[in-house]
Amino acid sequence: MVSREIGFALGAALLFGLSAPAAKVLLSAVDPRMLAGLLYLGSGIGLGGAMLARGATGSTRLGLRDVPSLLVAILSGGVVGPVLLMSGLARGTASQAALLLNLEAVFTALVAWVVFREHFDARIAIGMALIALGGAALAWTPGGLVLDGGAPLIAAACLAWAVDNNATRKISASDPVQIAALKGSIAGAVNVLLALWQGSPWPHAGTALVAGAVGLVGYGASLVLFALALRHLGTSRTSAYFSTAPFVGALGGILILREPVTLPLVVAAALMGTGVWLHLTERHEHEHAHEGGVYHAHPHYPDVDHRHGH
Repeated sequence: MVSREIGFALGAALLFGLSAPAAKVLLSAVDPRMLAGLLYLGSGIGLGGAMLARGATGSTRLGLRDVPSLLVAILSGGVVGPVLLMSGLARGTASQAALLLNLEAVFTALVAWVVFREHFDARIAIGMALIALGGAALAWTPGGLVLDGGAPLIAAACLAWAVDNNATRKISASDPVQIAALKGSIAGAVNVLLALWQGSPWPHAGTALVAGAVGLVGYGASLVLFALALRHLGTSRTSAYFSTAPFVGALGGILILREPVTLPLVVAAALMGTGVWLHLTERHEHEHAHEGGVYHAHPHYPDVDHRHGH
């Protein structure tokens, strides 16, 4: 049976994956930086309203010691990452961009391993190598490796989100709705103001509302589910399950946007799919203690999914 936490991670992947082809459609009417801001602003406003309507709950609120990690997550994942992704999407196809998003799991695991010493075994390492090879396959031509204008931007976005994922892990015991609402509101407002300052036009009201709705579902609800999964699965394993998102996005690009199915796309999907399968079937069964800096302040109720020592 699929555990609840794995369901959270897969749900986050589904919602985020569908946002890629939706954003590609919106880019025909909205400047990339403005769209990045509207997506997160819609997420922040929607989740903020939900948080106010919900009222007080048993979830732990963010405290002063959470501020540094929250600011890193907002800057890297909310301000820098979305702008890079939208700029990359504007220069390439949604299906290719979606598959390149698999690099986020690779970068996330590397940051978790190098900086936080989080465990992963040879199976995860092989999976990461296959995902990286899949990224190279997307750039392969008879004359060698050729990256389109969007690929480096999307890879940089994945690195920004890798930093974001590890920063969010540090505060994942706090209220995930509050985390996502603050991140969306602050990052969205910053990017909208920067877009206006740089001369980007404000889109039609209907387009802005659609962008906000896509952000609420694809970014906001997805981030809430992702944060819930982080509590028990850890950064590397949550990101491994989240690696199914690019395949949802690539399929959406092909079926919805009628983008062509090319040989590099098929080869990349096969390599990355095998890498993701290795991640998904890895079993994290050894006893461990949380790395320094990760603390639990939420009400603690023992259950079948949370029996490891602290």
